[in-house]
Amino acid sequence: MATAPKEAENTIGLEEIHTERKEPPKGQKTFTVEEAVETIGFGRFHIMLFLIMGSTGVVEAMEIMLIAVVSPLIRCEWQLQDWQVALVTTMVFFGYMVFSIVLGLLADRYGRWKILLLSFLWAAYFSLLTSFAPSYAWFVFLRAMVGGGVSGHAQGLIIKTEFLPTKYRGYMLPLSQVFWLAGSLLIIGLASVVNPTIGWRWLIRIASIPGILLILVFKFIPESARYNVSTGNAGAALATLQRIARINGAAVPEGHLREPAQERRGRFKDLIHPKYLRTTLQIWIIWLGIAFAYYGVILASAELLERDPVCGSAALALQDSSDDSEESHSPCHCHFFGPAAYQSMIISTAGEIALNPVNILSINLLGRRLSLCITMGCTALFFLLLNICTSRAGMVGFLFMLRALVSANFNTIYIYTAEVYPTTMRALGMGTSGALCRVGAMVAPFISQVLMSASFLGALCLFSSVCIICAISAVTLPIETKGRALQVGTTPPGAPVAPKAVRDL
Repeated sequence: MATAPKEAENTIGLEEIHTERKEPPKGQKTFTVEEAVETIGFGRFHIMLFLIMGSTGVVEAMEIMLIAVVSPLIRCEWQLQDWQVALVTTMVFFGYMVFSIVLGLLADRYGRWKILLLSFLWAAYFSLLTSFAPSYAWFVFLRAMVGGGVSGHAQGLIIKTEFLPTKYRGYMLPLSQVFWLAGSLLIIGLASVVNPTIGWRWLIRIASIPGILLILVFKFIPESARYNVSTGNAGAALATLQRIARINGAAVPEGHLREPAQERRGRFKDLIHPKYLRTTLQIWIIWLGIAFAYYGVILASAELLERDPVCGSAALALQDSSDDSEESHSPCHCHFFGPAAYQSMIISTAGEIALNPVNILSINLLGRRLSLCITMGCTALFFLLLNICTSRAGMVGFLFMLRALVSANFNTIYIYTAEVYPTTMRALGMGTSGALCRVGAMVAPFISQVLMSASFLGALCLFSSVCIICAISAVTLPIETKGRALQVGTTPPGAPVAPKAVRDL
């Protein structure tokens, strides 16, 4: 039955996904979601989007950093050995790794917004349960469940990316690091007050509050218009775009919202196609190494400040050992953070934002590959500098620079991975890279909290070696994405569609 074009716009529903789509009348203007987003431009909606979706990073940072500030207390309460403390962090990232794949698949099927809401409810629920954990085994299990919930917070970044105009994406992603920094500083500040007074269980309960509050403001952010169009729900996508336009004081383009041609997407074999095989393997190595170094720095900071391995500390340790009770002869004796340790953690954590302006300039002037190679090489150097016999201030300075460098590494590889893959496999490329990232994060605790206790220099050399391998992998990546347009399909723009065009880059 024929209807007016305007009516057709507003009546397309989910039930039409499997029906044959009619072309708009000849001569009628059409536009895509991408064109609408660019036409509407950046405005008040995007500021609200940046603040709300960016705040998911605050919650994620608090949950991830929580283990670093409660480790000394649970070690003492349950008389844990080093490997048992390390296992807690490893299980958090194991839950994160497994659930990130599951929630990613569900988000593609049921929507980003729904999975984001579910993940926040899940993480808040199990985080609160963790505060009542009666034993170490329950604590490990519940924190793994929290890690699973936190993995869904990445949907906030996806929603933000899919709504932002192209020219703002390269700047907004590095700026989002501010939210992670805020969450890290908040949990350290809370720990310095709560841990010595009412205990770590209340710290976990208080740390759950920001996530619960954030759930209440999710209603102001709509489902991704790109997701709605991909499922055939063009009516919902158009309504969302019109709402954004009203908030921004702009207008959507004239004409009919055209849905993009449906292509096969998310095929794993595309990642290992000869054209992208080398790129994929090197990206995976870099993601694994960056996460290994990043979480290694975080956990090593806690261990260094807890044990205070600076000049003269060995003598102090010998002196203290003669006065301690028999508990000190156990590998599980208690070492609590004092005010100076928390202050040092805050200073070193603040380093994550220190190189942000330099990082933004570097990736735009030197390119992604060379910029990442330089920062990874510097990361390797500063890991080795931790072995220098220095004062506490010197050690904090080294940790400050390490946090700045590993943060810059993450920013660069995140941007590169999103740019190098075409649209048909970009989400899968990011997803598999994230999974390898969590593998590195799972290994890091056993180096920072176990090997470092046995061989301090050995642990530092291992971290440094991994960073050097990543630096080499970065500079030898086959494709430089600086100034390169985002690819839509697997064939580069302008290349002939022929078997010879598909070559190993």
